[in-house]
Amino acid sequence: MNKPKILVARAIFPETIARLEQHFDVEHNQADTPWSKQQLAQKLADKVGAFTTGSERIDAEVLEAAPQLRICANMAVGYNNFDVDAMTARGVLATNAPDVLTETTADFGFALLMATARRITESEHYLRAGKWDRWSYDMFAGSDIHGSTLGILGMGRIGQVIARRGAHGFGMNVIYHNRSRLAPDLEAACKARYVDKEELLRTADHLVLVLPYSPSSHHTIGARELSLMKPTANLVNIARGGIVDDAALAEALRAGTIAAAGLDVFEGEPRLNPALLTVPNVVLTPHIASATMPTRLAMADLAADNLIGFLVNGKPLTALNPQVLKK
Repeated sequence: MNKPKILVARAIFPETIARLEQHFDVEHNQADTPWSKQQLAQKLADKVGAFTTGSERIDAEVLEAAPQLRICANMAVGYNNFDVDAMTARGVLATNAPDVLTETTADFGFALLMATARRITESEHYLRAGKWDRWSYDMFAGSDIHGSTLGILGMGRIGQVIARRGAHGFGMNVIYHNRSRLAPDLEAACKARYVDKEELLRTADHLVLVLPYSPSSHHTIGARELSLMKPTANLVNIARGGIVDDAALAEALRAGTIAAAGLDVFEGEPRLNPALLTVPNVVLTPHIASATMPTRLAMADLAADNLIGFLVNGKPLTALNPQVLKK
């Protein structure tokens, strides 16, 4: 019997490909060749499933060209590359990869926070340029982590474990804002206090963004919000590009509106606003918050589990639009 055809849109672990090939006729992209939207649509024309990585846009136009498509499994917790409404309308299941990257991403969030607050990138560039010839009392003096106020915007799984690290590991005063307030037992576990958004911006010494991207969260942090923050405050974005107005942020960094920023995500990535490259008080990393080998393999395994679970057994693990299963 012919195996169902699926597409793996980007290079992934060879062992994941081998596992998928036990169940499917797999067209893969281990060469990691960039595809246009039109090329992606053409490759999906005869496929029932797709393994995506977060950079492949699945929208109404692509779906129109893929009449047999039944599932797209994202190897990412974020899914702003999916038009979930369009997928639901056409009966295409969307899945993501939550939970398996929570702790690793929180680790990186704290690494980026500490690098930003303690001016590690600036000082390393200074040293590498051969400029360090003597000690001075205020050389690259940054801000403390311990005992400071940690603000978290978005209090899902990752926000909660960042809060725990801050409160329990560094004795930080944790405040947060979210669309809905946490249950009292979760607040207690995180040692976190709910505040409105304006108080969060005005009070936080370090503000970490971990909210999902959607049209309603576009430019959640713009020029006005940055102006409300302390001039000594640091901003860290490990959520999604587009949540921060990068042009406004670059201007705020240049003007000293805030002290520094740490960014793992950008508007229009992998391109980024060139103004961010001209300010020294920003730490820039290329969307690597989940980048440990065990975590990336777990993410790939979960995407594969969703494809196998749905197409072979009829039971996906992490459906984003479960109403499709009832049709």
